[in-house]
Amino acid sequence: MIGLVPAEKLVDYVGQEIGTSEWFKVDQERINQFADVTLDHQFIHVDSEKATPLFGSTIAHGFLSLSLVPHLTAQAILAPENLKHAFNYGLDKVRFINPVNVDSKIRTHSKLVSVDDKGDGRYLMKTEITMEIEGVEKPAYVAETLTMFIT
Repeated sequence: MIGLVPAEKLVDYVGQEIGTSEWFKVDQERINQFADVTLDHQFIHVDSEKATPLFGSTIAHGFLSLSLVPHLTAQAILAPENLKHAFNYGLDKVRFINPVNVDSKIRTHSKLVSVDDKGDGRYLMKTEITMEIEGVEKPAYVAETLTMFIT
């Protein structure tokens, strides 16, 4: 975790690792709750008997894994000093590479890709987020997130 830095120094961190989150277990209760909220009850997520022949167990929704970005990346922060607000500005790219099986432990690695000074104390930062699955060679996904920081 780098923390808060002078806004004019943000560009110095482009290409650098910001940090790594703690491990987080994705259990079936969370998967079921996500299925209920999103109305996505596809069997690969909620029916162990049907999902096991395909994946070895049920798997988390890709969007569930992606929705954990704010929680996990809050543990690895790079932001401008004098921060007043920060908000999700969207995504540039997401590639789901590997399923997250139930009861897997996951964590994120964050790397700053770019900083765009938008003027008036606004900074748009693009961060590459890679979600690692404990004991699995390939990541769950790689995403480019956009965050607007207002100082």
